[in-house]
Amino acid sequence: MKIFLPAFLVLIGFNTTAQELFPYTEPASNMPARSMSLKLNSMFGNGVHGDKIDQRYSPEVMFGLSKKWMLHAGLTFSNMYENFFYYESARVYAKYRFLSNDDVHKHFRMAAFATAAYSRNHLQHNELNLMGDHSGVQAGLIATQLWNKLAVSGTASLIEVLDEKRNDKPQQYAFQSLNYSLSAGYLVLPLEYKDYNQTNLNIYAELLGGQNLDWEFEKYYLDLAPSLQLIFKSTSKLNLGYRFQLKSDIYRNMKSSWMISYEYIFLNALKRKSAK
Repeated sequence: MKIFLPAFLVLIGFNTTAQELFPYTEPASNMPARSMSLKLNSMFGNGVHGDKIDQRYSPEVMFGLSKKWMLHAGLTFSNMYENFFYYESARVYAKYRFLSNDDVHKHFRMAAFATAAYSRNHLQHNELNLMGDHSGVQAGLIATQLWNKLAVSGTASLIEVLDEKRNDKPQQYAFQSLNYSLSAGYLVLPLEYKDYNQTNLNIYAELLGGQNLDWEFEKYYLDLAPSLQLIFKSTSKLNLGYRFQLKSDIYRNMKSSWMISYEYIFLNALKRKSAK
């Protein structure tokens, strides 16, 4: 009973904020404390460099260190810059939730995050990101509001790409960007929550954009990413999304892509040792 009750309460909390488990972005909320999660994300679409289907696979492990701290570590493998699959990049991500204003069926939360990434790829285009394409650092803020079945979240961050081409004269690429997102999620099913064995269905729409800060040409992009999410027994989730360009002046590696991911959470995986 001592083990079951805390686990049940964690599951309830995980379920009631299901609609802010955004497939493309992070909310200000964290995963349950002392939990571990494994995730595999895949992305594929027609690239601009040839007729092949470009693919990227991202295994990731996540840790809920406490109710305020969360840590990610991930790798990427792809064929996006070569005609074969290869190990592409590694990254670490840390998030600190510094504000929580919680009420019944609603809350407002804010968090700060930082990312560091190493990529074997070199700059070939001016769409800057740390999800496999570039080496660099990123830092930003997240604000998330939940009202009953609707969650809305906004993110703003700065990316600094670290690449040997920074020393080229004249410069041909951007190295700094402001990245931003606006995400909304709605809990469709169940209509009435009874227990954590019920399957959740969430729908999402996310605007994803970037604005280069140090380059005269190719300045911005703006994408829309609608998606569906199924959550099973409050411990695993399946995401399916489609991301496509709304507007851009950047010559991009891929203007549209499909995404499918699966994640499983292990509750109390980092359980504290009991005092003897």
